[in-house]
Amino acid sequence: MTISVGIIKEGKTPSDQRVPLRPEHALLLSKKPFVSDVRIQKDARRCFSNEEYDEKGLTLTDDVSDCDVLMGVKEVPIDQLIPHKTYFFFSHTIKEQPYNRPLLQAAIEKKIRLIDYEVLTHKKGQRLIAFGRFAGMVGAHNAIWTYEQRKGILSLPRLHHLRDYEEAKSVYEKRALAPIKIVVTGGGRVANGAVEVLKDMGAHQLDPETFLKIETDRAVFTQLDCSDYAARKDAAEFDLDYFFKHPEEHESIFEPYTKMADVFINGIYWDNQAPRFFSPEDMRRDDFRIQVIADVTCDIAPVASVPSTLRPSTIDDPVYGYDPKTEKEAAPFQPECIDVMAVDNLPNELPRDASTSFGEQFLEHIADELQDPNSDILNRATIAQNGNLGEHFRYLKSYLEGQA
Repeated sequence: MTISVGIIKEGKTPSDQRVPLRPEHALLLSKKPFVSDVRIQKDARRCFSNEEYDEKGLTLTDDVSDCDVLMGVKEVPIDQLIPHKTYFFFSHTIKEQPYNRPLLQAAIEKKIRLIDYEVLTHKKGQRLIAFGRFAGMVGAHNAIWTYEQRKGILSLPRLHHLRDYEEAKSVYEKRALAPIKIVVTGGGRVANGAVEVLKDMGAHQLDPETFLKIETDRAVFTQLDCSDYAARKDAAEFDLDYFFKHPEEHESIFEPYTKMADVFINGIYWDNQAPRFFSPEDMRRDDFRIQVIADVTCDIAPVASVPSTLRPSTIDDPVYGYDPKTEKEAAPFQPECIDVMAVDNLPNELPRDASTSFGEQFLEHIADELQDPNSDILNRATIAQNGNLGEHFRYLKSYLEGQA
């Protein structure tokens, strides 16, 4: 038995230019013995053009409704969901996001098999496929861009105005960062992507202890692991596994960094029960030094690790101000406000690079799973199937029914 795969046109507004498979990757998938065809739904807004897919001999079409498996990137609009299909996309439902409850309800109603890239993992829970590195890279670039805009330094271009990251590095080589202190949270793909960019920009890395002790006349940053910003409430020794299992039994110890950092780049995966880094009250303190928050995590307050992330921003309009006195949004780049960069599709500023990496991961870890109807990897990522929640997502029942 063979399957046909369709690469769907992105329907969410604003549109995303990324693709799950670039032309070379789509061609490789089409050559798998269990794949009968890979079809590309025409879309003039992709980072890889229709012509680039056509040059590889792939089928371009307006209609992919006869494909068995449909692959996109962002959420598919409800009115575009085709019943009884298998879909791959980022659904943003697993943390009970209220704005996507109707999407999950529609997937159940239409008896769609919804597989979410975010939860494609191996047995130990580590993700197999992600755009995270590029979210961190763009997040760090935008953090510095925001800070420089605030200070009237206008020479750094936006990444989406450049062809790719190689061109960005050539820009970094020709300029120097002003003295600035940056704190990065997290140890995964996102945070490491941010660190990669900061180093390429010429920032010097300090260990957390040194970062808190010194002022400097150069650009420096530090990267914090969980034990650097959270501690057990009972004063017992920090244990990472215990933190993941019992985040609610911890409190934030991030306060010293709010007094020593100019820019905060948040690259963690945040559990809803984990402590916030700081409170709105903390942000009103005279010694709260942070002027720019680049919230790559982008959980929306009040259920968020950063209380000033009031909404996602966009690539076209990436920054808004947060007024600590009113706890409301304000115009950006004002002295009395903190600037928030909370773009929720950051990798779309480096769409060709990000799509290339994503497709490589899909081919390496996921593609062959498509031939196995009992694949553990796909089963662990199946949020909905045959009109029911997947076995690993039954905790979403109350959310699905509008009770959570």
